[in-house]
Amino acid sequence: MLERISRREEFDLLIAWIAISVAFAIIFIRDIGQADPVIALLFLGVSLFTVGIGFILHEMAHKFTAINYGFWAEFRKDNIMLVVAVALAALVGVVFAAPGATIIYDTTGRGISREQNGKISVAGPVVNLLLCIPFAVLLIFGGEGMSLTGNIVTVIGMIGFQVNAMIAAFNMLPVSVLDGKKVFAWNKAIFALVIVVAFGALLVSFDPTIFSQFL
Repeated sequence: MLERISRREEFDLLIAWIAISVAFAIIFIRDIGQADPVIALLFLGVSLFTVGIGFILHEMAHKFTAINYGFWAEFRKDNIMLVVAVALAALVGVVFAAPGATIIYDTTGRGISREQNGKISVAGPVVNLLLCIPFAVLLIFGGEGMSLTGNIVTVIGMIGFQVNAMIAAFNMLPVSVLDGKKVFAWNKAIFALVIVVAFGALLVSFDPTIFSQFL
């Protein structure tokens, strides 16, 4: 499986992963209002881990779903959007994570049907929603400290849950080149289900005390 990831794709994934992880880390550090370098490094590490899992598995879901249909696909970073993501996080406190895209190449000569394109597109957000589950478990059972400076396992759970919910919700917007537009064109019922779940998870992620009833 890993042999299907080219050296260029590995490089693009690495650069995009680092850039958006830095953008998210900036947001989390701004939220707690502390300039402590130890805290900053902590949140950079947590961001690299949680964003890395969410971002890379999202793109790999697109890639390997496309390959399953007989196409070829590779992730390509967008340098301008990576700079914009970090700049917006630092200057405005907003993450606009559009680090690039998985490009699909029709090597079959048959063309990509609307259904195939829709399934390839929805695979990424669905993976992020599935990833919300183990991170929610960490958040629920991580121990004391529901705040960002609390128990490190709880922090990882909270950030991982929120990041994956954000990635899923953002990508399901039915605009431009985002996944949601292609899913909507393929199957409106599935689009409605996934986007409702994604934004529902996102709303919950901003109030993690909701999970306290399970502790």
